[in-house]
Amino acid sequence: MDLRLISRVLFLRAAWRRRDHWDAARIASHQDHAVGELRRATYAGSEFYRRHHAGLHDAPLDQLPSVTKADLMEHFDEAVTTPDLRLEDLENHLRSLIQGGGDPGLPWKGKWWAAATAGTTGRRGTFIWNRTEWGTVLASYARANDWAGISAGPTRPLKMALVSSRVPTHQSAVVGASLRSGLVPTLRLDVTAPMGETVAALNRFQPRILVGYASALKPLAAEQRAGRLHISPQGVMSASEVLSPHTAAELEAAWGSAPFDVYAATETAGIASPCTYRNRHLYEDLLIIEPVDQAGHPVPRGTTGAKLLVTVLFSRTLPLIRYEMSDTVSLGGRGCPCGRAFTILEGIEGRIEDVLQLPGKAGTVNVHPIVFHHILDQAAAAGWQVIQETYGLRVLLTGLAPGASTEGVRTAVAGGLKDAGVVDTQVEVHVVERVERTALGKAPFVRGLPVRR
Repeated sequence: MDLRLISRVLFLRAAWRRRDHWDAARIASHQDHAVGELRRATYAGSEFYRRHHAGLHDAPLDQLPSVTKADLMEHFDEAVTTPDLRLEDLENHLRSLIQGGGDPGLPWKGKWWAAATAGTTGRRGTFIWNRTEWGTVLASYARANDWAGISAGPTRPLKMALVSSRVPTHQSAVVGASLRSGLVPTLRLDVTAPMGETVAALNRFQPRILVGYASALKPLAAEQRAGRLHISPQGVMSASEVLSPHTAAELEAAWGSAPFDVYAATETAGIASPCTYRNRHLYEDLLIIEPVDQAGHPVPRGTTGAKLLVTVLFSRTLPLIRYEMSDTVSLGGRGCPCGRAFTILEGIEGRIEDVLQLPGKAGTVNVHPIVFHHILDQAAAAGWQVIQETYGLRVLLTGLAPGASTEGVRTAVAGGLKDAGVVDTQVEVHVVERVERTALGKAPFVRGLPVRR
């Protein structure tokens, strides 16, 4: 346990509670000041950003060019503000964690924490934080508990069970290892482990809060309803995958209250989380998000963008200014019975990569995951997945709901595709023990063909 790190997290949590009472004008003022500080530090230390923003150092934020993960990784050594950091060295460190099974919660060289993305949307990304930044990352995840009304303190430890990836380079693993302490006893469970082992471990641990991928929580809810899992968490939090209304209803049926759908990413840490009214508020004091269309133009509130630009206000080691993410989200207003003025995130529909491009009569047809949700949420007993292959679609079901059959599901999927304008696409349906997961343990509902760069 890093006492300095834990102390910083506790300090930030207390300080941030005062921000819950900020009005919109105070939030905007804070953002303006924080953006100015971020840009000054970035231009002083990052050759990449000085060049990328050439002639625009005094321009408004929304006039700056966006930056992609590929841009940052290609120019990592110039993008970071610390001269002695090299991507090759960092990658070697992460590789040694995987091969040697080291503790991801311990800082590299005594002062850096790092995590990597799986690269399922294209190029793998590697990200790094200093002690100050990492304390903010941890506090941003802890804020989700505060806003959900789940308290923790010396007299009431927050026993947290995390069902996700045990890959030591995944941010959930680094966060879990960093928070492990007497205040936050943490049980980290591998989402790919046999269900019996996971159920037994949870029954022994009895967590106050259960956190996991939606694809991990749904079968656990089935285990709870079947009487094999016996836990009574104060809160259930879904993260890192799209939480469908059907799955949310199943989690609520199992544990008696609606789950908290937390929105976060490796690059940014916490982005938004629900209050007790289940309205998901943006962490506008920590970042600025801009839903934009495919051309990079802002979209009106209530409209789902084609992608997202994110500026992380506390990023210093590897600055993220208008960083491009393929998430498709829409923003709402500010009013909420909880009293917070932070903007409400209306919807998270997934990533651009979740939309399949399939043949139609007049060319390519974009098929949104909702087409499959309408059919498969009811047909699958525990979970489902649609995987695009060169020949068509492979549909995986983890168990069939009463009255469903593989042929009936195939017919329904084919009918849904036809209604969407899709032609000449073969559909196969298989009942499997478990859906397929990425290298980091995620099980996206829809997996398109691999992205080629």
